Amino acid sequence: MSPLLHVLIALAAVIALGQLLGALLRRLGQPPVIGEVLAGILLGPSLIGPASSAIVLPPASAPYLGVIAQLGVLLYMFVVGLDLHTDRAQARLKATIAISQAGIVVPFVFGAALALWLHPTLAPGGVPLGSFMLFMGVAMSITAFPVLARILTDRDLSHTPLGVVALSCAAAGDVTAWCLLALVVSITKAQAGDGAVVIGGAVVFVAVMLLVVRPFIRSITRDRGTAEPSRSLVAVMFLALLLSAIATEAIGVHAIFGAFLLGALVPPETRVARALVAQLRDPVTILLLPAFFAFTGMRTRIDLVSGVDAWLICGAIVIVATVGKFGGTFAAARLAGYDARFSAALATLMNTRGLMELIVLNVGLELGVISPALFSMMVIMAIVTTMATAPALSWLGVKQGSDPRV
Repeated sequence: MSPLLHVLIALAAVIALGQLLGALLRRLGQPPVIGEVLAGILLGPSLIGPASSAIVLPPASAPYLGVIAQLGVLLYMFVVGLDLHTDRAQARLKATIAISQAGIVVPFVFGAALALWLHPTLAPGGVPLGSFMLFMGVAMSITAFPVLARILTDRDLSHTPLGVVALSCAAAGDVTAWCLLALVVSITKAQAGDGAVVIGGAVVFVAVMLLVVRPFIRSITRDRGTAEPSRSLVAVMFLALLLSAIATEAIGVHAIFGAFLLGALVPPETRVARALVAQLRDPVTILLLPAFFAFTGMRTRIDLVSGVDAWLICGAIVIVATVGKFGGTFAAARLAGYDARFSAALATLMNTRGLMELIVLNVGLELGVISPALFSMMVIMAIVTTMATAPALSWLGVKQGSDPRV
């Protein structure tokens, strides 16, 4: 079969199974994205075997799926940036920043400490302990902002005090986490003596984006009248997206960072931002991201997590990730003046990882920072922590449209 036919079969299989599982999980109170993630894993070699998997996800399609997956993630991160409403945090800005950063720092420290134990057995040969610790810290710190937003919308909590604080903390925390990831990638990808050049290039890039590109973007996206954004304006935005991604990839930082930062610089209340989100969301999430799920499924080898010791390590990863994220957020929320139930609900929401975690893990696997076995364990952790969010909220008494007392 031709490579195109291989890719089309893989996409059709993952989309169909993902929609089916997503609908089933939605009935169980879970975000549909979990079904889409599971579809890629179920069709991979781990569960149905290499021979059966090769029928729907042929190994020959991997390079092509990889390119489509990268493009899908690039556009997805651009949409996430466009939908980043930092203005929601203005009411209690100091508290929001403190809670979000505590939700990054504490799990980062926990992840780095866990890396000391995992490095001898689960780090690829030749990976420095420092790079491994930094990456594990970032991987433990991520909150899936889009999945969190979907959970809040499904439960009619988006405009409640809990929903506003959760979205604000997730947005602020993800900015920090992605900046940390950019730093880790630059350090890991740099050869001996080139680290300062890569980091310096990243700093210059961010400065240019903030001082030069942001004023330009705001001037061309300012709403004028009631007309919808023109095709030429949309073309300029896509060109800016590509140039931003090219710049970060050339510097030595992953292209997704450039895409995310450019999206975050576009004022979310403008018509062009709303139009781009509306036009891109469905094609990206329904058509392109399944390529990413298929690519992730091909790389996830649950069969490598074999034996009691391996599953104990996997369990330890889940526990450390949960305790670090929950504990840091809960403690900071209590110190900020929120009551125990509100703080627990907020900490539970911050423990949602989902798709964003998979993006980070794939970056780590591509860089060779983590082994396939550890990659599979971390994928399991991302799925477990995300699936635990809905039942935990119900246990805390956060029902449809309700909100814990502040």
